[in-house]
Amino acid sequence: MTFSFIRSDLAQFAAYTPHPGGKTNHPVDRLDTNECPLDLPQEIKDKLTWLYQQEIEANRYPDGSHYQLKSAIAEYVNESASLEAVISSANISLGNGSDELIRSILIATCLGAEGAVLVANPTFSMYGILAKTLGIPVVSVGRNETDFTLDLEAAKNAIAETTNPPIRVVFVVHPNSPTGNALQEQELDWLRSLSQDILVVIDEAYFEFSQTSVVAELAQHPNWIVLRTFSKAFRLATHRVGYAIANPEMIAILEKVRLPYNLPTFSQTSALVALQNRHLILPFVSQILQERDRMYQTLSSNESLQVWQSNANFIYLRLKNLDAKSQNQQLAAITSKLKNQGTLIRHTGGGLRITVGTAAENTRTLSRLAGVNS
Repeated sequence: MTFSFIRSDLAQFAAYTPHPGGKTNHPVDRLDTNECPLDLPQEIKDKLTWLYQQEIEANRYPDGSHYQLKSAIAEYVNESASLEAVISSANISLGNGSDELIRSILIATCLGAEGAVLVANPTFSMYGILAKTLGIPVVSVGRNETDFTLDLEAAKNAIAETTNPPIRVVFVVHPNSPTGNALQEQELDWLRSLSQDILVVIDEAYFEFSQTSVVAELAQHPNWIVLRTFSKAFRLATHRVGYAIANPEMIAILEKVRLPYNLPTFSQTSALVALQNRHLILPFVSQILQERDRMYQTLSSNESLQVWQSNANFIYLRLKNLDAKSQNQQLAAITSKLKNQGTLIRHTGGGLRITVGTAAENTRTLSRLAGVNS
């Protein structure tokens, strides 16, 4: 059936299709979405159960100001960046996942043919997907194939040559997904040099793994926004809590376009409890990093694979000595074979992205990958 009232350009889009949720009839190692492989500690789950039963009123709307959670996030950001109360609740905006914040940024900057966005592929796909669904042009540049740094000359030319509409937002990930590389100094210098007429969005979804951040520079760059999430190291992917850090004037703009009551009470409560008990959650990050290094060493020893070192909780690799078409065909076949054996990985950006799981999951994945690629 065709509906005449639907935008004609939507026919060109495909819906985002994540892996199916819920329980399965057989064990599945879900190493395709960069989640933490462990659920919350039981004592935190018990605390959340008590709060839901005793304090949360299901018939009441959530706290639309997010004040208590914002204050806790500000404290955490200052602590993790060794800042002395530079960030306050006025510097924080909360979203239903980082996706909602990205959408709010696009609405506030580019909607109505007022601007375009710049991305460097391969990167997180939702920047482009969300922009296109809003009718916003996406200008894409490449990355250097050796280390996946931005093609800075192409980016500079794109900004100079894109005028109708002009580029108003630059999206970068630090470290990048799916390739795992953190921004290098020359890339940061370029971002610092950009005109105040361009909004720079630096996505630090994997900060807890990289321990690399630009938050300390926000005071010098009012046109920067840092995005972070509770979905990765804090193990709260099911609760969809993301946050933006920026100067208060920028946050006030994001608040104008934010939907009211956008974050359910239980999600706010879960993020708050996770922050209060981060001493029980975040130490596991070191184990993830040890497993990541083990996977890197093992995969690098395979002469048919090209593997890149990562600053995040995943590994990125490609097959050596293949053209792009053959590469994608073989990687698609490998992904399918691993899925049939019970391991889910992500075929994206012309390579394979493998989330670091538990030691047992990683061992099974390395064995299965060696088998299908032999």
